[in-house]
This record gives sequence, structure tokens and C-alpha cells, in this order.
Amino acid sequence: MKNLVLTLAFDGTVFCGWQVQPNDLSVQGALEDAIEKVTGAHSRVTGCSRTDAGVHARQFVCNFRTESQVSCAKMSAALNFYLPREIAVQQCRVVPMEFHARYHCLAKTYRYHVHNTGIRDPFLQNRATLEPFRLDETLLNQQAQHFVGTHDFASFCAAGSCVKSTVRTITSFEVNRLGDEVFFTVEGNGFLYHMVRIMVGTLLDIAKGRLALGCIPGILEACDRTQAGATAPAMGLFLWGAEYGE
Repeated sequence: MKNLVLTLAFDGTVFCGWQVQPNDLSVQGALEDAIEKVTGAHSRVTGCSRTDAGVHARQFVCNFRTESQVSCAKMSAALNFYLPREIAVQQCRVVPMEFHARYHCLAKTYRYHVHNTGIRDPFLQNRATLEPFRLDETLLNQQAQHFVGTHDFASFCAAGSCVKSTVRTITSFEVNRLGDEVFFTVEGNGFLYHMVRIMVGTLLDIAKGRLALGCIPGILEACDRTQAGATAPAMGLFLWGAEYGE
């Protein structure tokens, strides 16, 4: 028996999210089906995060245990042969048996992509949110700094979450522009259900004057979802990376 860790990239458009759902297409389900075809045995795969429907990933880490003697190089190639074109295995490595992709993850980085123009781009279909209102990225970057630190993010958590604590630590939050593209990049030790999308939606509402400048500290203190802004669409969100240290 050995423990293999896979690094994936996927386009989440056609999937219900990472986690297996009854009668729906999930990234986890597609990967487990491919593993069974390669190894001849069903293996349960553990992911570093539970991405929502329509959310993408540039670097998604997961692990599974197997008795297969297929080498890592051949495992990657074989899985990519069976996986749908929306999912690609970028790397496969043998790790200690105790490694757990979710519990051992030290930090995750998410990036939200806004196409800031009134003209849609077919090449960004389902990969960026179209926003015709001209965004002030400098102002948004300043406002985003209110999220940095350890806070109770209950106001930025969608209903339906069953976590024991809504306290999380955000280590950085940057808003940058490249031409018509605006990127919201946030890193933290963990994220609540829809947390990144609500933070981005709140910043967008501030940019449009729907919420006041400097309102974020008060929203955090309120611990009330109704005080925060809208939930930004899933299509613009990417899991950008997962950090495990050594």
C-alpha cells in the first residue's frame, strides 16, 4: 500500500463541484472512476478543498491510497487518458501514509477574475465575471486590507455551513488590474462556504456605492450575513494554490 498525492488543474464549468453528489457529475467522481480504470480497484480520493459548482482550479491537491505498482509517471499519463478533458493531472508523487490533503494543508490561495468591460470575451466564457462598471482597483485594494488578519467571518459565510468555528486568518488580499482584467487574490489558512465570493461581492458593492467605504470592519463585527454584500458568481473563482510547507 502506498499513498499518492496528485496535483490537478480543472475547469469546473460542467461539474457540480469537487465532492461526489448523487446523480451529478463531480471532479472527485470523475477522478475516482479514472483511478479505478487504471488500478482495477476503487479508491476514495481526499481533496484539499470542496469547491462549488462552476469553480475552477489551477492547483488542486488530493491524495489516495493504492496497492497499484504503477509508477507515478505512468499513473499521471494513464489517468489523463481516462479523465474528461476538463481535468488534468499535472503531477503525481508518493508521500508518507499519514499525509492528508485537507488536514495537512497550511494555506490556500484563491483568485477571482473580473473582466471589467461591457464587451464579453468568448475566450473568457465561464472563467471570468463580466462587469461593465469601471472598477477602481487602487480603492478596492485599500478596502480589501480590512480582511487581513484573524477575524470571525460569520458575515461572509453562506447558510448551510456546519463548521464548528467561523474564525479564519487571512494573510494577504490584493486587488490588481491588467488591462481590462481585475484580479482579486486572497490567501488564508482556511475559507468558509462561499467566503471568497462574498468578500469579492462586498468589494464590488463598495465600488458601486451600494456599501459605504470603510464598512468591512463593522460587517465583520456584526457576524450577520445580511450585512455583507452579494455573493459573486462562481464562474470567476479559481483555487490558485495549496501550501503544505516541507
